[in-house]
Amino acid sequence: MSAPPSTTEIATTLLAQHGLQLQSLEILQSLWAGYGHVCRVTAIPSPLASEPTAKSQESSTTTPSLSQTPETYIIKLISPPLSPSKHQDEGHIRKLLSYQVEQYFYTYLAHLMPASSIPVANCFSSLTEHNPNGTLTSAMLLTDLARDFPVAGEKRGTLSTRQVYASLDWLSSFHGFWWSRVGDFDREKLVRPPLEEMKGREELRDSDATKGGDVDGVWLNGGYTYLSTRRSEFASLAADEDAEWRDALTMPFPEGSPSSLAEKISRILAPHPHPDQHGPGPTDAYQTLIHGDVKSENLFATRDGGRVAFYDFQYVGLGLGVCDLAKLFTCSVPVEMLVDAGISHSKVLRMQNGERGLLQHYLSNLTKVSGKTYEWDTFVRHWEMALVDWLRFQAGWGFWGNKGWLEARVRSVVGDEEWRGFVERFGRV
Repeated sequence: MSAPPSTTEIATTLLAQHGLQLQSLEILQSLWAGYGHVCRVTAIPSPLASEPTAKSQESSTTTPSLSQTPETYIIKLISPPLSPSKHQDEGHIRKLLSYQVEQYFYTYLAHLMPASSIPVANCFSSLTEHNPNGTLTSAMLLTDLARDFPVAGEKRGTLSTRQVYASLDWLSSFHGFWWSRVGDFDREKLVRPPLEEMKGREELRDSDATKGGDVDGVWLNGGYTYLSTRRSEFASLAADEDAEWRDALTMPFPEGSPSSLAEKISRILAPHPHPDQHGPGPTDAYQTLIHGDVKSENLFATRDGGRVAFYDFQYVGLGLGVCDLAKLFTCSVPVEMLVDAGISHSKVLRMQNGERGLLQHYLSNLTKVSGKTYEWDTFVRHWEMALVDWLRFQAGWGFWGNKGWLEARVRSVVGDEEWRGFVERFGRV
């Protein structure tokens, strides 16, 4: 049985499609659990290719031509290990699907966005191969963002003030651009939560062996922390009698209800899979495309910090833009930008001037780009639910980032009777 192609072989194949030959290859990082690599390659014009291949010419209508002088590019290679079990765990399935979603985004959606306000890497070519040993290899040849955005975000680090505002500008432009366009997506083709998606694929293959293959869309629910894909962590939180957030998030809300506060919030935030059949969900009018994993280590910035470009679109899908903000504020925004001086250690914290200013900056550009209306009071309700939902994930998984700020804000939110009434009213079955 032959082995899967090597990284060098794949790089050579992708570059050859554009009349380029590999000069050098550097592995920048390994992906989660050995699922592949991110590499930087240097390529030069091939002496055997006087012009691009037919495949390169075909793709030139949606992507810019490659340079014919020595240039660097990024190759993201996905080569998951062969699973010994037919019944794979949810985390493994989530990762496999996420790489397919990312390739779909770069291939079919990324080039639609204006590069001036929403810079992302261009995908020049990609491949997907089914190997003889039963594994799947996929790869993308991408722009090296470090050319124009040379400052890499730090792992679990905070951004500078300029980088924070640049991130808000990028996110509000991204969310605003897609807000008026996601209605054109065929939700039947969007990727369901991992276990549900795989079950559906198996049923399709049982009825028709030609179906149930690669994904044909982004996630129905963007991100990787939403409740329907984190049931095991939620069950652990519910079983932990010593956890502060057990009662507030996992107990019936209100008393006697069949569902908890966290479940009601999840129901409100989640995109409706069949709005044409059952009517829109309570937040469907505000759903857009979200990045799904917003943090400092998933962006590059200019040297002055005035512009950023995000990457790593494995969890791109439908959702409220505030769900991206909840992770950004907790993981990458300096806490000094969120709270007033002298009260950063408060156990219960209402919205402070810094937080309000950042949200207003985001909302102003979001409505400008989208041409839509988003009333401040409605926006804040959605923001507060996104904070509680993000805390629910961290409480089950483990806290990091601005933990004290997040918990203090959520204590204030869940103690607000008016807010609780809002959730109870819109979170009904």
